[in-house]
Amino acid sequence: MRLLHVMLRVTDLERSIEFYTNVLGMELLRRKDYPDGKFTLAFLGYGPEAENTVLELTHNWETDSYELGTGYGHIAINVDDVYVAAEEVRKRGGNVTREPGPMKHGTTILAFVEDPDGYKIELLSRG
Repeated sequence: MRLLHVMLRVTDLERSIEFYTNVLGMELLRRKDYPDGKFTLAFLGYGPEAENTVLELTHNWETDSYELGTGYGHIAINVDDVYVAAEEVRKRGGNVTREPGPMKHGTTILAFVEDPDGYKIELLSRG
């Protein structure tokens, strides 16, 4: 078994694709409109879907907002250096919501950023 993808519903697909590609460095792998269902799917990631878990963005054409709810936590991305990655996110216009540093009650170095729809993304140092 293998985890294939994680899906997030987004309100502005172009803005979200821009964030995940230009701010977080993912590649747009594929995109398809479903006119009968009035939605578009876009798949992004750091490598081919056959070898990597990817992110599926779903844009429902007639939906202007979503409630994130209390069950959603975050997506985690492994980076070489959390401090450098957070600064790059900031330079590219991303929102760093928790500055890089050690985890509370631990030693893991992490930071949090937020995508345009308010989803939290954790940056973790390798190792």
